[in-house]
Amino acid sequence: MKLQVELVRLATRPVDMRIGVDGLSLLVQQVLGCPPCDGTAYVFSNRRRTRLKLVYWNGNGVWLCLRRLHRGQFVWPQADDATWQMSGEQWQWLIAGVDWQRMAAPAPGHWQL
Repeated sequence: MKLQVELVRLATRPVDMRIGVDGLSLLVQQVLGCPPCDGTAYVFSNRRRTRLKLVYWNGNGVWLCLRRLHRGQFVWPQADDATWQMSGEQWQWLIAGVDWQRMAAPAPGHWQL
């Protein structure tokens, strides 16, 4: 089954992966300042960036998904904001463990054939 979401927001600060759906929803409200049931998927990472948790409220209930990498780390934004918004394509690269920030990087201006 593939979870289709319109908007994905990454929480830039790491969280304790023992936190469940209620605790993550509370973080969305109190730390990120967003309503957890606004149709946005909120994604949290552990400190080592080897695990992700996604919380997504839809009209029928809530999804809580976990993704773990066995090797390597997820590429996470270094932002001053509490959250980072990303496109669906960037999300697919992120969960695959690929550096999604480089997928759309412009070629260096000094590069020539």
